[in-house]
Amino acid sequence: MIRKALLPVAGLGTRMLPITKVVPKELLPILNRPAIEYIIEEIIQSGLDTIIFVISSGKEGIIDYFDINLGLRKFLEERNKVELLRLVEEVESKVENLVSVRQKSPEGLGHAVLMGQRVIGNEPFAVILGDDLVASDVPCLKQMLSAYLELSAKYEDVSLIALEEVPREDVTKYGIVDGDRVSENLIRMRRVIEKPSLEEAPTNYAIIGRYILTPKVFEHLKRIPKRGGEYQLTDAIQGLIDDGYPVFGFFFQGIRLDTGNLKGYLKAILYYALQDPELREVVLEMISK
Repeated sequence: MIRKALLPVAGLGTRMLPITKVVPKELLPILNRPAIEYIIEEIIQSGLDTIIFVISSGKEGIIDYFDINLGLRKFLEERNKVELLRLVEEVESKVENLVSVRQKSPEGLGHAVLMGQRVIGNEPFAVILGDDLVASDVPCLKQMLSAYLELSAKYEDVSLIALEEVPREDVTKYGIVDGDRVSENLIRMRRVIEKPSLEEAPTNYAIIGRYILTPKVFEHLKRIPKRGGEYQLTDAIQGLIDDGYPVFGFFFQGIRLDTGNLKGYLKAILYYALQDPELREVVLEMISK
């Protein structure tokens, strides 16, 4: 069983400057909740019990958001703000087993994942990126866990990575996967290329921010070279494939919302506003005018 989820949240959020100069991008609000809370809810609903944040300087507010604030609780109690107190207590009770690990310098996603090795230990684990929200009836990670359990009964040290078909012109923004279809929503991966040119891209199957990885990946993360000043997780995944470890791509059911850029962030706000009957009326009225 997968028990631990690693969340690399140490990035500088340069695509959302200048606000991310002082506010972690993961705490930017989607309505009245930060983006990271939607990720946490997905993890909890998927049955995992330990969350590991890989943070950097200035990202401590992410931990504080889920920690207990006794002063705020007392303030709300004294003023009989019952509903606001309930909301605060609901957030503070979401995460029981919370661990933070510091990434001292921004050396890429691969390096951030490697920072979690001591806490992860020798067990398979999930990696979830805070930029990618997935709106779905069944949480994306839960869909992946169901597929992973079936695969792990057949294969040892198997890994599973979420995929999405993207417009051909966008392949240069993603890790792109090539492989052999084994079912409607699974492919056995043969190759992964980080941000290929249009000519290099073998498919339009893009990796999005959900991974279930074998701990064998740590061995490869220690061996891969830096590229462009960063250690790429996709290089370690390719190392697993080259060494014969089974790596599968999984096409999930749901709508991905990329909150790491301004257009995607706006889409996410509008999407969740339209799911709320009261806010939906506000949005539609504003658009009509």
